[in-house]
Amino acid sequence: MGIFQRMRNGAAQFMYGRNGMDQLNRALFYAYLGLWLVEITLNVLLKNHLVTSIFEGMLFVLMIYIFARMFSKNLYKRRAENQRWVNFTWRIKSGRRNAAARRADREHRYFTCKNCKTICRVPIGKGRIVITCPKCGAQIQAKT
Repeated sequence: MGIFQRMRNGAAQFMYGRNGMDQLNRALFYAYLGLWLVEITLNVLLKNHLVTSIFEGMLFVLMIYIFARMFSKNLYKRRAENQRWVNFTWRIKSGRRNAAARRADREHRYFTCKNCKTICRVPIGKGRIVITCPKCGAQIQAKT
């Protein structure tokens, strides 16, 4: 067995039972890279050591947080944090995707219930109608 194989096995054994890189850590890493680029740009443009040191402090704290999450053995908490992040990003992505689909639909009008924020779809060309929300039963008066 070569040295690189032994190093790989040792790293795998060390990471066993630890969190590793998940979606939240990946997003934090991209935020780290973005802040690092902003810090470099501001350092070149402003040449202000106070701004640079503030950014370096923020980058250091973010790096420590990324490594703490990566090497954490408290998998339950790290997975819960990651699941909240995934749910948050999914809501944003699916909301944009659904809004684009609603804008492209020329055969229906979409109304949002004032009480529960449910989106109700009705066909176009029915005139003035009263829409009953299927979720909460509230009435919406609208013109299609």
